[in-house]
Amino acid sequence: MIPLVSFPLRTGVLAACALLAGCAQLSPDGGFGRVQDIAAQKLGATPAWNRTDDDTRRSETRIARLLQAGQLASADDAVQIALINNPDLQAAFAELGIAEADLVQAGRLPNPGFSFARTHAGGDIKIERSLSLALMKLFTMPAASRIEARRFDQVRLLLADKLLRTAAQTRQAYYRALAAQQGLAYQEQVNQAAEAAHELAARMAGRGNLSKLDAAREQLFYADAQTRLARTRREALQDKEALARLLGIAPAFALPQRLPDLPAQIETAADIERRAMEQRLDVQAARLEVAGLQDSLGLTRATRFINVLDLGALRTSESGKAPEIGYQVDIEIPLFDWGQARVARAEAIYMQSAHKLAAAALDARSQVRLAWRERQDAFALARRYRDAIVPLRRQVSDETLLRYNGMLISVFELLADAREQAATVNAAIEAERDFWIADAGLQLALGGPAATAAPQQGKQP
Repeated sequence: MIPLVSFPLRTGVLAACALLAGCAQLSPDGGFGRVQDIAAQKLGATPAWNRTDDDTRRSETRIARLLQAGQLASADDAVQIALINNPDLQAAFAELGIAEADLVQAGRLPNPGFSFARTHAGGDIKIERSLSLALMKLFTMPAASRIEARRFDQVRLLLADKLLRTAAQTRQAYYRALAAQQGLAYQEQVNQAAEAAHELAARMAGRGNLSKLDAAREQLFYADAQTRLARTRREALQDKEALARLLGIAPAFALPQRLPDLPAQIETAADIERRAMEQRLDVQAARLEVAGLQDSLGLTRATRFINVLDLGALRTSESGKAPEIGYQVDIEIPLFDWGQARVARAEAIYMQSAHKLAAAALDARSQVRLAWRERQDAFALARRYRDAIVPLRRQVSDETLLRYNGMLISVFELLADAREQAATVNAAIEAERDFWIADAGLQLALGGPAATAAPQQGKQP
């Protein structure tokens, strides 16, 4: 910096440094407000960063309100709880604080260095004092601040993208747990019917009114129903535990009885790739990374030959002599290292980032096409079960019951029809579950909400 030659000049320089250093400050919310705005826009939910005990208590109060009477009423409520209580998200929020600290640090002036030396020869005493400042860091501070500002924006976008992914995972886990619970309730009914048929077959076989083949068939169906019930109960427990982990709470909450009704219609595939390119936060973060690395490459090239430049003021006092005042310059001599390796490394990192951006854009387009196709197919299949297969199966069951009441068929033919009906209902539940899971996957692939009707709880089929 400027040599400290006189007291007024020293005072002016120190005042200017203090003013510049005070410009970079930590924000009260750590940059989290922008993340909350993105979440509110794309998810309709507000995340929370539990940095203090008061923040934690407020989050716990919100969770208690969302779990009224111990029931998790909707997928939206599940997403809201995850955004304020998921442990992985809370750990990821710390990255925002780290990035902001780096940004503020890049805007702070380097601390000056002070050295003091005292020597004596007999009765003569010599005192030497110097004050120095890293001049190269001062010159590169604006560029370094721009780089860290882009990195801070990139971290916010990546964090918001993680929010979207956590929300999608929570929705999918919610629908899996709900479908598993609905399937478990139906499987318990099937098991009760199989148990009654097994007991009836055993009594009839004991009286000689049923062949051993038919009795073995009913016994096999009962054993198979018990196995399916145990498997379904285990899967329901696992799915609910997976949901509870995402929510960050114990699995003591209750769920609705069945999946939401299918929407009346879903959107067409108009400009889904363009929307994904505009809305995907990971693509936007990759663009910012490329821009930041481009600036970093330019800075590396600018400081290729001279990377160290310190300027300082000297004052030497010696017994019986007037003080000596001057300055010194410390500069790195590019004798052995001409900076080619640093530049080559920066160029390689920049090219790597550019190719990653191209790959991210390609993956985003492919993912949104596949996600849209998957949701279309899942909706068509679920609607076919709802509008055609399940009503036809109900009609067949009604006709079978009429023939049984008219003594035209045996009870075992009626039970065989019930077994086929159970398989149809289970397939219909899985088809509805797959649609809602695919719908959440499409929202994630788009980087924003898809035009789907709001889920509404329906009646048990």
